[in-house]
Amino acid sequence: MAVINWILEAGASVMLPIVIIILALLLGEKPGKAIRSGIMIGIGFVGIGLVVDLMLENLGPAAQAMAERFGVELTVIDVGWPGASPMTWASQIGSIAIPVAVLVNILMLLCGLTKVVNVDIWNVWHMAFTGALLHIATDNFWIGVVGVVIHAALVYKLGDWFAPLVEDYYELDGIAIPHGTSAYLGPIAIPFEWLVDKIPGIRDININAEKIEEKLGVFGEPIIIGGILGLFISLLAGYSFQQALQLSITTAAVMELMPKMVKCIMEGLMPVSEAARKMLSKKFAGKQFYIGLDPALLLGDSQVVAASLIFIPLTILIALIVPGNKVLPFGDLATIGFFVAMAVAVHKGNIFRTIISGSVIMYLTIWISTQTIPYHTVLAQNAGQQASAVASLDQGGSPITYILLQIFKLDNLLGLSIIGVAYIACLVCTYSYYKSYKNKLGVQKSQ
Repeated sequence: MAVINWILEAGASVMLPIVIIILALLLGEKPGKAIRSGIMIGIGFVGIGLVVDLMLENLGPAAQAMAERFGVELTVIDVGWPGASPMTWASQIGSIAIPVAVLVNILMLLCGLTKVVNVDIWNVWHMAFTGALLHIATDNFWIGVVGVVIHAALVYKLGDWFAPLVEDYYELDGIAIPHGTSAYLGPIAIPFEWLVDKIPGIRDININAEKIEEKLGVFGEPIIIGGILGLFISLLAGYSFQQALQLSITTAAVMELMPKMVKCIMEGLMPVSEAARKMLSKKFAGKQFYIGLDPALLLGDSQVVAASLIFIPLTILIALIVPGNKVLPFGDLATIGFFVAMAVAVHKGNIFRTIISGSVIMYLTIWISTQTIPYHTVLAQNAGQQASAVASLDQGGSPITYILLQIFKLDNLLGLSIIGVAYIACLVCTYSYYKSYKNKLGVQKSQ
């Protein structure tokens, strides 16, 4: 356990390369190729970390300036996943979450309940967070373990259901994204895709980076769009002309650098993914498997980056209208792409539709994050942090966590009824969407 904790404390940029190197060797890769794959993945995550830090350092203060300028009285700061994940690993549930999640994965694979072979151990913290809050809410360790099991089982299935979409839109063959905000918020986008398709006129609106670039030429390129969005955010923040130019160049840099960092990760992952598919095909002839990986892979898409920048100011505005909201979005603003990445794919890169479903996603996330403040604060205090109130959008705003909390606590039956029924309906729609999408891809490949 001490070795596992040491690896976890080193962060994703160290942990994932170690996992990938070991996995590659077990799959029969030559040591040289295995080590290269691991190091390349580490380089990619370091690069993404640098880009995310760049966003946090520049867009974070801009978000706060927007809130102050418009007189927003939101008293609890969103610490984001960089703040929420360490306190989760420090919890009692965090210490056993990895073996529990791995066991659930193995049992589901053996029983034919999933095709996802999860190698992204770092993001087990999402499952651990649900279990940790249940443990705090009920004071029952085993109910916390049940929370980890349920969350793990559900996101592995979501990995299955979204895999054809990930393959088709993101062109990630054999890859599944069974983790985090991208997985559990994706189902919310599907009913809106169907709804917009039924509205004449509205269904014909299609805004995406490629069409903008086609119509505007060089002024429609992602880096130009990023620069313009940076200027817009600066305007809302009340920045000086010099500050606005600095933020504009920063957002343009993010648009250019993020896809390049994701390519490093893909370069490292693809040989391992291919080796895994070959071995699994030999051992389980005729069966298909997906390699479960980090949703950071989705952030390289230009539509996701564009949507991310749009949702930075938009999320602040949404926070103002959520009834009873106490949370000021901050820590997760820089990685808001995780929240809408699957929605972008559902809407085939249509930014107009992504804004519609993404607004609902962020509204729901902000409302739930306010409800989980008491438990989140205890989680932080148990980790040794001196905090009077703590919140996060990533996981703190998870409908999975909220529904399980209410099932065991029953202190907000109306909230449980509305969100529970709505989210289950979205899951049913997701399964139906998966079946029809899979059939459509099968027909296309046979032609």
